[in-house]
Amino acid sequence: MLSSRTLRWLKNHLGGKPEPTPEQRAKDLIAAIDAGGLPLNAARVNDIARQLGLEVSVKAPMPETIERIRRALERT
Repeated sequence: MLSSRTLRWLKNHLGGKPEPTPEQRAKDLIAAIDAGGLPLNAARVNDIARQLGLEVSVKAPMPETIERIRRALERT
């Protein structure tokens, strides 16, 4: 018998919803920030920025990266 964790993984990767586009991930991030949320994972923010085609230094301040994501979304 498969564990519930394994079943969830299978459902998400084989029969679940398709992965969101980089643009959708960026819109979700900005919407969460605008609603008062705080991004806690800088690597995730950087990954979203890179998927949008932005070059991001690991030393870049997160607020600067978020602002660049906002500008990238305005261009699309």
